[in-house]
Amino acid sequence: IVTVNCARLLKADHHATNGVVHVIDKVIATTTNTIQQIIETEDSLETLRTAVAASDLSSLLESEGQYTLLAPTNEAFEKIPRETLTRILGDPEALRDLLNHHILKSAMCAEAIIAGLTMETLEGTTLDVGCSGEELTLNGKPIIANKDVLATNGVVHFVNELLIPDSAKTVFELAQESEVSKSTDLFRQAGLSSHLT
Repeated sequence: IVTVNCARLLKADHHATNGVVHVIDKVIATTTNTIQQIIETEDSLETLRTAVAASDLSSLLESEGQYTLLAPTNEAFEKIPRETLTRILGDPEALRDLLNHHILKSAMCAEAIIAGLTMETLEGTTLDVGCSGEELTLNGKPIIANKDVLATNGVVHFVNELLIPDSAKTVFELAQESEVSKSTDLFRQAGLSSHLT
């Protein structure tokens, strides 16, 4: 699948006497903003804007290159417990891991994504990016709210759930999601959960 500024190439190589024509499926608009500028001007990314500023990632997101930002909306941040968000925002290392987990190493337009595609993030982890019918999915869930917002240094897809990597979780949070969740309950009943957080 070939795309031109996220427009899908439908028919290629129509030779004419004075050149070549390629047919695409949408009008290409002028792109002038970097990924960082999109974050700074979009109202629904206000919490992300604060997180990026606190993590010193703004220089990367305005630099030359080709990245895909899976941008968590304000709604995505509101879905996680307030104490979890406060902890991550106050921990520079966890915050950087969290944000790097939302940045793919190459520009990936929605039209070029096929089911079962595994992409590496800047954090070094992988995300399963795919599609279910007309919907894009991340790790099997259709959480992409808005796709293909073009920037001069990549593309932004808005996501309505936060993707928290293991490296940004406490032992307690990891245990609750695993096969030792019953043990976690026993720690809590014994008044020892603070050691896991």
